[in-house]
Amino acid sequence: MDANYRDRLLELLREKSYERGRFVLSSGRESDMYVDGKQTTLHAEGSYLVGKILYDMIRGSDFSIEGVGGLTLGADPIVTAVSLISYLEGNPVQAFIIRKEPKTHGKSVWVEGAKNLNKGAKVAIIDDVVTTAGSTLKAIRRAEEEGFQVVMVMALVDRDEGGRENLMEEGYQLEAIYTRKDLVGC
Repeated sequence: MDANYRDRLLELLREKSYERGRFVLSSGRESDMYVDGKQTTLHAEGSYLVGKILYDMIRGSDFSIEGVGGLTLGADPIVTAVSLISYLEGNPVQAFIIRKEPKTHGKSVWVEGAKNLNKGAKVAIIDDVVTTAGSTLKAIRRAEEEGFQVVMVMALVDRDEGGRENLMEEGYQLEAIYTRKDLVGC
């Protein structure tokens, strides 16, 4: 992957997604920084860069990834970007989205896009920002219940607040493009 892509994406993250202050996170923890990854992943250039970088990470892995998915809403633009880039590069990887609650009508599904993958498909779970990995672990469980084999876990940003360790305890390794140190610079 071109280092310029990573440098440019980091610039966008700092400009669009990163804030200093006092914030209460979804985990309930208080933090001196906030990262709203969607501000970058919904930006046209940011979408391309995150899709390209994560796709290149997948392509460079030891796994034959067939799908990428994650918990709505943070993962939605990312998995779409990765899937689109994969198609443009001639190696389609299907996207799927995991709902926070099952659909209340029709078939009551948890996973949208599941029909594009076979049971047993090797997939990567992607999140925008990982703090404690609670949402990421939820997504992993739902993907496994759907019959997928989760072989990679990826994130745009690892806040270095226990998520990596929580995932390791469950047998998963987090691959993040950036960490808190990259964003803060120390």
